[in-house]
Amino acid sequence: MNIVKIKHIVVALLLLFPELVFSQGKAQQKKPNIIYIYADDLGYAEIGPYGQKKIKTPNLDKLAKEGMKFTQHYTSTPVCAPARCMLMTGKHGGHSYIRGNYEMGGFPDSLEAGQMPLPEGTFTIPKMLKEAGYVTALTGKWGLGMNNTTGSPLKQGFDYYYGYLDQKQSHNFYPSHLWENDEKVMLDNPYMYVHKGLDSTKATDKDFDYYKGKVYSPDIMTKKAVRFINEQKSKPFFLYMPYTIPHVSLQAPDEYVKKYIGQFNEYPYYGQQGYAPTKYPYSTYAAMITYLDDQVGIIMAEIKKLGLDDNTIIMFSSDNGATFNGGVNAKFFNSVDGLRGLKMDVYEGGIREPFIARWPGKIPANTTSDFVSAQFDMMATFAAITGTKPNNTDGISLLPTLLGKNKEQKQRDYIYWEYPEKGGQLAIRMGDWKGVKVNLRKNLNNPWQIFNLKTDRNETTDIASEHPELTKRFDEIVKKEHQVSHLLEWEFLENKSGKK
Repeated sequence: MNIVKIKHIVVALLLLFPELVFSQGKAQQKKPNIIYIYADDLGYAEIGPYGQKKIKTPNLDKLAKEGMKFTQHYTSTPVCAPARCMLMTGKHGGHSYIRGNYEMGGFPDSLEAGQMPLPEGTFTIPKMLKEAGYVTALTGKWGLGMNNTTGSPLKQGFDYYYGYLDQKQSHNFYPSHLWENDEKVMLDNPYMYVHKGLDSTKATDKDFDYYKGKVYSPDIMTKKAVRFINEQKSKPFFLYMPYTIPHVSLQAPDEYVKKYIGQFNEYPYYGQQGYAPTKYPYSTYAAMITYLDDQVGIIMAEIKKLGLDDNTIIMFSSDNGATFNGGVNAKFFNSVDGLRGLKMDVYEGGIREPFIARWPGKIPANTTSDFVSAQFDMMATFAAITGTKPNNTDGISLLPTLLGKNKEQKQRDYIYWEYPEKGGQLAIRMGDWKGVKVNLRKNLNNPWQIFNLKTDRNETTDIASEHPELTKRFDEIVKKEHQVSHLLEWEFLENKSGKK
């Protein structure tokens, strides 16, 4: 066979099988790695990119400068477990299986039982990404079922996990144990009851030292994440990193607390509002956020060191607004930038979250988006990024916005929130209009409060009386979006006759 014929055969083969042009490694590089970092109770303005002045977050500042910052991004609900469920399943509060913090068991190790577990057969982000060829991992707080339930991360799409399964256990940053792939892993920390208060008239430094341990859980979470990245660097991977910071208890390594001591006018916290006492509450809170920022920096540096930078999306957000107890002072830190409400509120301060996304060469650097979005959009967004199907989600893909192709971005009519706790609450965002209903368990006929967020971002002036047409529209949306919950405790929109 002459050389000309061989050349013709080679060209024909390449035309028929173009994938032969690429090596296996390069073919895999078409699908980017996805790292989603999730803070816990971090307020909208508690990091530098959103205006924080008292707490240093240089790595998140860098992430924002190299990526896109969203200014109107929302959690799906204003408290821990349901926010995580809705993130993982792409559902809003009217459709989600888990809608509140349904606690099981107790605080002592012997009573650890977690929260309401996700049921068998739930379609989750990691299950979806596994169908697209991804290796999946979780390092952090789960809160959606214990190891011996249908809610175990291993049964919900994760190939590997390490961290807390029970949210009550995560109140302690120096736990006696964590969980790794359904196995309890003991740590070099003595058991402590972090909700034990101190007598303010007798407390000594030694009493405060009771709440310190040897092994700081977020440190191990980061190390496990780095190990996973190194082990899976040749494959497309999804790494979900729901840190427990800065959710109280106020606990941080001494070297981080010392960075802030003397900067604030603060007094010891003795546990009078629950969670662990600490001698320097403001310094400790700031230290926790700076520690979290350092973990983001470690992950960014590792990705760059391994040459994965251009093919890795790093995202950062938080599950709900800043907390109101445990020695935290949201007003002092301007935690929600003047927005109304905090954690457990469907006002803006409870649900508007920081959201930063970085993907070098794809997401325009140092940009800001005011596109109105929610965390239940992540399933559709990841599906679009990876070329797979999101199943029956309430979300829309944010990929066009992320790529700077705003004209291609699908628009939405509204975002819906339904939250059964703190009296029963509803919220709807429709354009610049925001409707809120509260205390519905006491009175199902409580009126809508209506705000124009364009002119009143802090929800100070209720203009419902001027817009009866919006009241009518919001009622129609609730009727359309609410599905009856499987739990009586979460159902607050049905009266005794079974009618809304």
